Amino acid sequence: MKNLRVADEVRYQTMTTAELREHFLVNLFTEGKLELVYTDADRAVIGSAVPTDTPLTLNAADALRAEYFLERRELGVINVGGEGKVVVSGQSYELEHCDALYVGRGNREVSFASVDPKQPACFYLLSYPAHREYPTLMAKKADAKAVRLGEQATCNKRTIYKYIHSQGIQSCQLVMGFTVLDEGSVWNTMPTHTHDRRSEIYLYFDMQAETRVIHLMGKPDETRNLVVANRQMVVSPSWSIHSGAGTGAYTFCWGMGGENQDFDDMDMVAIKDLR
Repeated sequence: MKNLRVADEVRYQTMTTAELREHFLVNLFTEGKLELVYTDADRAVIGSAVPTDTPLTLNAADALRAEYFLERRELGVINVGGEGKVVVSGQSYELEHCDALYVGRGNREVSFASVDPKQPACFYLLSYPAHREYPTLMAKKADAKAVRLGEQATCNKRTIYKYIHSQGIQSCQLVMGFTVLDEGSVWNTMPTHTHDRRSEIYLYFDMQAETRVIHLMGKPDETRNLVVANRQMVVSPSWSIHSGAGTGAYTFCWGMGGENQDFDDMDMVAIKDLR
């Protein structure tokens, strides 16, 4: 497990592009491996599992000081690849592209497999500390609460699919889903916002190899940007905006953890106030 310490709101202002990428950008999704990154942003663990010929098992790294991974944690899973299977405490769940699974605290055994190793599943993992147990539940894309937002005139027309939230799959603090932009729309989360009460992590996916998203980050009056490729993740601490525009079609998974689970708890930033 890699340990990622994000920079604070003062230090990031003097960072080079390479330093910003080192402290805020996460690269995972290696075929045949399960990879984990532990970050000090609300103690989130970011991970990926890309099984090929053999299943991959989720184990507790030394950094957690736990007997097993979910001893004191909960886990959200979204499949951004081919059809796959997740086995939790002996129960099997089949996840197609963009299906999700919530795994509650206390489950000792979690493993990941692909139905077709030549078109492997790509499981995106996001975990936060948990104070109690909630049932393990799967949700198909058709089951997600879909919310339409934005306008074509402002190039941000999109559909938000909510999986793990206060009116959906119950959790301790994890909130998770994904957003699909309409054809011709390029902006996500614009107008933008911060929320001092929780961190947020974006995974950009379903992008062509040559497509990039210009992800905006930082304090609203002191912004920076990261150029993000397919299946790369950005850690957004509580003080940072998180927004972006793509050179082509893309989808992104959003996940949050912290003080509350209120999706609409945002400190909005007017576009005219961005610097």
